[in-house]
Amino acid sequence: MIHLKGSCHCGQVEFEFDSETPVPLMRCYCSICRKTAGGGGYSVNIMGLSNTLVVTKGSDKIKSYRAIKDKTKPPAEQQLCQDRFFCPQCASYLWAHSEEWKDWIYPYASAIDTPMKPPPATASIMLSSAAEWADPRKQPRRAEMNKMFDEYPDFSLEMWHKEHGEFV
Repeated sequence: MIHLKGSCHCGQVEFEFDSETPVPLMRCYCSICRKTAGGGGYSVNIMGLSNTLVVTKGSDKIKSYRAIKDKTKPPAEQQLCQDRFFCPQCASYLWAHSEEWKDWIYPYASAIDTPMKPPPATASIMLSSAAEWADPRKQPRRAEMNKMFDEYPDFSLEMWHKEHGEFV
């Protein structure tokens, strides 16, 4: 068991909880995660024990959103997904929780401030919902194709598009 602390970007909300599963390994590509908290086309959640969750700052600030699982179904057949809790000031997603799995919370790894070790492997789930541009099965895997920078690169988005014949 490990004790983890998290917060939103603006600092109005802080929370802590215990986790038996603190390795951020699972990338969810479902449309809900992608559109609500997945800047890279996916979100990464870990799991925590819901009875250990304590909001240490800003409990009165937290808002929640409950998404519809499948909007293509008629309204009478639609089901709601878990609640996703976020800071309304900076829009940072903090954790998800469902009464269906009431013993656990699913904090977004991006909201965790406690250092976490990198996963030895990752799992990509809900790939049937992945946006084509983010689908890991279609991404370059060789290191030389994935340029990495500690800060901003020495080229702009426009420069890259022009260099690779993708400028429209």
